[in-house]
Amino acid sequence: MSNLILEVRDLTTKYVTRFMEDVYAVDHVSLKVEEGKSLGIAGESGCGKSTLALSLMGYYFPPLHYMSGEININGQNISGMKPDDVRKSILGTEISYIPQAAMNALNPTQKIIHFIEDVIKAHELYITKKDIYERARKLFETLGLPADVLQKYPVELSGGMKQRTVIATSVLLLPKVLIADEPSSALDVTSQKMVIKMLRQAMENGLIDSMIFITHELPLLKNVTDDIMVMYAGQIVEKGTAEETVFDPLHPYAKGLMGSIIVPEKGLRNVKLTAIPGVPPNLKNPPTGCRFAERCKFVKPECTTNSIALRDAGGGRAYRCILSKEELREAYAREAYKNAS
Repeated sequence: MSNLILEVRDLTTKYVTRFMEDVYAVDHVSLKVEEGKSLGIAGESGCGKSTLALSLMGYYFPPLHYMSGEININGQNISGMKPDDVRKSILGTEISYIPQAAMNALNPTQKIIHFIEDVIKAHELYITKKDIYERARKLFETLGLPADVLQKYPVELSGGMKQRTVIATSVLLLPKVLIADEPSSALDVTSQKMVIKMLRQAMENGLIDSMIFITHELPLLKNVTDDIMVMYAGQIVEKGTAEETVFDPLHPYAKGLMGSIIVPEKGLRNVKLTAIPGVPPNLKNPPTGCRFAERCKFVKPECTTNSIALRDAGGGRAYRCILSKEELREAYAREAYKNAS
């Protein structure tokens, strides 16, 4: 029987600009993550991925504000908790976060071990420095990092090593859920592989129970996660297994996202690259109907009049479109034929 670690129901969060304008960057998002499973979240820059990651931790700082919905970790609803309580009892232990630009998250004036001491002592006040060092050494060695990294300053480490050090630090307190926000971006291919391998090791060794991996590279998620959600303009537009979403995307945005990236994998390497026209909508005043309508090749008049709900596609799969699976696949086949001729 599966064990549900994280369940989010209708989460809505917004930014408030200095002109007191509301920007709904996460709009009624629901998701589930089971123990031992990993969820990928994909979408282009500005779609709300990182805001969702920050929102999931239940720790809000202006201009980000919680509006509605529930965030349940191991059955505990953290969305209504006070920030100090979240910081003391949730962050790091129940849910942990690898930020974007993680290479810059380390304090340049501190050795790695001193940075780790600060992290652990925030939760275990009376632990000794000797115990902290032993715990960190064992963890680093488990994850394939040399123990001498602990005595170095960030400036002495390569970009990939900094990234892996931040990942190791993020799992020190054995969190139930690890959120990795584009952990492989700005790295060369070799370093990307090492980072992904390290995250897998963390799962295999029981250092984390589940993971959310965020990226704009949809094909990458097939090799990292079990399931994928595609975000667009603050909403989830498609959910499915990694295999389904990568090789058979249903929503036109997910299809466009796959078609705009070079993929060397068999079955995808010869696909002609296509661009997604236009730009995402302004979330200060989002459109009434489908938020992708202005950029969609298959738009119909009714797409712009009413809000579009997620549509059940069977087998736990869903997508946000008025067209049926059959209609979408026929449209994609016609488009492919037209581009080939």
